[in-house]
Amino acid sequence: MRLLINRNNLSGRKERDDFSVHDAEKAALQSCALNLTNSKMNLRTQNHRGRSTRLLLLLLLILYGICVAESNEGVEHVRGGPDSVVWVVQLSDLHFSVHHPNRALDFAKLVGPALSVINPSLVLITGDLTDGKSKDLLTMKQNEDEWVEYRTVLDTVIKRSRLHKSLFFDLRGNHDSFGVPVVGGSFDFFSKYSINGQLGRNGSINSVTLETQDRKHLFVGFDSTMLTGLRGPTNLFGHPTDQLLKDLDLELSKWDSQSEKPVTKISFGHFPLSFSAPSSSGRTLEDVFLKHSISAYLCGHLHTKFGMNLKRHHQWQKLCQFNIHQSAFESTVNCSLGAPPIQEFWEWEMGDWRKSRAFRILAIDRGHVSYVDVDFKSGTKRAIILPTFPLDSRFMLTSSCRHNYECQSVSPSSYETIRALVFSVSPIVSVVARVYDSRSGNLDLVVETHMIKHAGDNSRGDLYVAPWNYRAFEDASPDRFWLQIEANDIAGRSTLTELMPFSINGHNLKLSWSWKEFLVMGCQWASLYYPLFWSALYFLFIFLLLPKALLVFPKKIYTYKNFIANKGLVNGVLWFLQELCRIPKLWFGWLGYLFYLTLFPWFMGQVFTEGKNMVYMTYMGWAIETSNGKGEVEYVGSPDIMVVVLPHLLFVVLPAILVTGALTAERAICREHMLAILVKKKDDLRIDSRKSVWNGSMVSNVHLSKRWIRKLLFVVCLAICWKHFMVRH
Repeated sequence: MRLLINRNNLSGRKERDDFSVHDAEKAALQSCALNLTNSKMNLRTQNHRGRSTRLLLLLLLILYGICVAESNEGVEHVRGGPDSVVWVVQLSDLHFSVHHPNRALDFAKLVGPALSVINPSLVLITGDLTDGKSKDLLTMKQNEDEWVEYRTVLDTVIKRSRLHKSLFFDLRGNHDSFGVPVVGGSFDFFSKYSINGQLGRNGSINSVTLETQDRKHLFVGFDSTMLTGLRGPTNLFGHPTDQLLKDLDLELSKWDSQSEKPVTKISFGHFPLSFSAPSSSGRTLEDVFLKHSISAYLCGHLHTKFGMNLKRHHQWQKLCQFNIHQSAFESTVNCSLGAPPIQEFWEWEMGDWRKSRAFRILAIDRGHVSYVDVDFKSGTKRAIILPTFPLDSRFMLTSSCRHNYECQSVSPSSYETIRALVFSVSPIVSVVARVYDSRSGNLDLVVETHMIKHAGDNSRGDLYVAPWNYRAFEDASPDRFWLQIEANDIAGRSTLTELMPFSINGHNLKLSWSWKEFLVMGCQWASLYYPLFWSALYFLFIFLLLPKALLVFPKKIYTYKNFIANKGLVNGVLWFLQELCRIPKLWFGWLGYLFYLTLFPWFMGQVFTEGKNMVYMTYMGWAIETSNGKGEVEYVGSPDIMVVVLPHLLFVVLPAILVTGALTAERAICREHMLAILVKKKDDLRIDSRKSVWNGSMVSNVHLSKRWIRKLLFVVCLAICWKHFMVRH
């Protein structure tokens, strides 16, 4: 049914290897040429001795076959129908944990049977295979018991799915590298227990090509975790090296000049691009993906707690992108032969198995890439429907789709049918496609047609098709027409897809992120870390120096009486801070602390799974001794340390300065009241002693009642201390 996959491991984890794809290909060709030359020389000698020249021809054919086989390494010829479609499964963020056994139990129970029904060509597991956290969440390091459980569960899933083990590709996530100082060392359990490790896929890049009669589908996975795996929480970002980006670039271009068939390119990794740092030369993964205009980048890492729309359409690099789609498509399409190629790709984060039990099926139908995310929280799914054409105008269309339609660069046959993959435990008796028109403000049914199962021998899965007049659905609105597909099985159970907007002529429906989705998907945090750090630090310096400058130079004094006369937030803050300036020890103490954070280590700790060596952290990263034996120090973990640095500045230092100023202001209020009691007018002495005692008691009670502010500020101080403790742990 399938040929076994020949794996393509292109680059080692260590920078010193400096091994590239080009070098490998060149070495292979040179080896073949050398073998041919040596064979000719040897056989000439043998011919001189009277041996037959037939042996020469036979040996040359064998060596030629070996060279051809090497050039086709990593290719799987997909057997069985439907010929026009391939589909794969993606899982991510399993987080198998000794403290949460249900994650592994549910995985073994649900995933194996689902894979046996879906019968994918590949299974991609994109990182965070184990959790690596203690029960109290304060310690993060590798736990071998979790890795043994992962291997056992995957063996069970593979057996139940009846898929070959070589079809599974798993990647390392940041949790899988917590506290791993050296890849291949005693704490690198990924290399020992993962599928890739067991099958010898030890490189940073692994690829496979699924080839059908009409198209090639290139899947390239890569590991961009830290070369030196720190413990959490300062192990949060992907760190692609220049060598990895070079090899990734070459691997994505492997079929550019060798294949007569069109190639669809898919890349998969663990980290979203918003959580991927640039290399030392400033190059990024986004640069490589845009250069090759891959169809999609599949990733995990963020989970579903930040939102369900963690998708992003890339066209060029920006520090911040405020919507899912980077810009509006051009009003006209350039169909000329000399038009520059369109550079774009989709990034699809899939959620997690950890809590959401998320499971994704991705299909490529004649170059059209679509997917469906399945939620296994409610248990086994009796049927799953994946529409493969038309595409969802929210998350799947690109400007290339519009260009292909307008310029007729794709065969019209790819538009002439509605198509959907149906995976079902029970036999399907009917599949119906319905198209609705929303022009009137309601969903009016305009097409209802029965879909026919695509006939074919040795079918890998069930593709249902229905012919339609696609030109009747051309419209400038990307959400005028909506598609829904219903499948009914032999037991009378019905499965419906969600209503999906589509646009035949490639118009994209613009969607906005929620604020949480924007923060995790729309911001390039690696590029923003230092600007944010220095901006926060300068703001704190100004926060302390400006009130002092106003007090010294213009002699503009802010007091309690001034604040009562002219209330306002600015006046109140300046009054607080000027009161702080009047206590030199406090003011110089805060100023010195800010200089300390800039010039000296913040704290020390153990950053690896085992070992008593303590290392220190500054705003530049953890100071780790290099392996060259010269005692030199390199800073690692930037921008990952931003999860400690920025919260400390914004949620500990800034509130602490304000609370300190508020305490000094409360002290000033107390002083004002004491002076009001002690300084009395002379005529108060003539007031009746009883009345005087009553008034004095009233003033004293008023004064004491004001002290609740101090008590409240002490509670705030406790909250800041708690936040400080949480940030450091």
